[in-house]
Amino acid sequence: MRLNEILGTKYPFIQGGMANIATGTFAAAVSNAGALGLIGAGGMSADQLREEIRICKSLTKNPFGVNIMLMNPQVEEMAQIVIDEQIPVVTTGAGNPGKYIPNWKAAGIKVIPVVPAVVLAKRMEQSGADAVIAEGTESGGHVGEMTTMALVPQVVDAVKIPVIAAGGIADGRQLLAAFALGAVGVQLGTCLLASEECPIHQNYKNALLKASDNDTVVTGRIAGVPVRILKNRMAREYVKQEKAGADKMELEHYTLGSLRRAVFDGDTETGSLMAGQVAGMLTEIRPLQVIFEDLMAGMSQCLETLK
Repeated sequence: MRLNEILGTKYPFIQGGMANIATGTFAAAVSNAGALGLIGAGGMSADQLREEIRICKSLTKNPFGVNIMLMNPQVEEMAQIVIDEQIPVVTTGAGNPGKYIPNWKAAGIKVIPVVPAVVLAKRMEQSGADAVIAEGTESGGHVGEMTTMALVPQVVDAVKIPVIAAGGIADGRQLLAAFALGAVGVQLGTCLLASEECPIHQNYKNALLKASDNDTVVTGRIAGVPVRILKNRMAREYVKQEKAGADKMELEHYTLGSLRRAVFDGDTETGSLMAGQVAGMLTEIRPLQVIFEDLMAGMSQCLETLK
């Protein structure tokens, strides 16, 4: 069974829950285009999350979900809000959602944690998760160590619940590869930043279009908080200071508010331009509907060449 059959969507795609980007309006646009839109609660307060959910409900009749970052100081309230608002799907990141899963499941919510390793996927299955998103280090934002190509089949072999692939997927060839690895569908992030509907600043979009294959870097590996972003002045200075032994407080000087500067102000020098390694494949800004159709058509064409 493919992801679209599980979620009741047209396409087997989930939109990544990108903080400060995945608003209610954007999630609705993604859902209206045939995938599962997600509201990214990262960076929101509980009240803001409730407001964005209601905005999304006003803009789409299709299924959508919420991504909850478990390190959020208001996570307890958010965990209840998704129940109160009858959200059909919750994805989670940055922690173990085990304590919330029973109540979510009792409310009829499908729970799909993001996992960077097999051990966490097994734990999530034991906790009652409906599926897991196996996210490789190619992805943008917070990353693990394993690549999608290595991670997904190992997770597929380790659990009986459905596995969704994430990280490094931007065209039909990569979509086909995800299915070949045993995934039931994919989570998309970076390629959706280059959509007409995505609310990021035009400068951010232009930086993505200019990016080449080697234009991302992972900051925070030494400090234990790895984040993949486009190379810019902030990224270069951060890595330089990190290698020189700067502590977390010193490094926070570079990252504090940096994502918001990129998303809202279009600051491409000191902003955090989160993006995956597929940024080098982005060549134009397109409607979400066209992106999704192209992914499916590209997969079919690729499959034909393999026969």
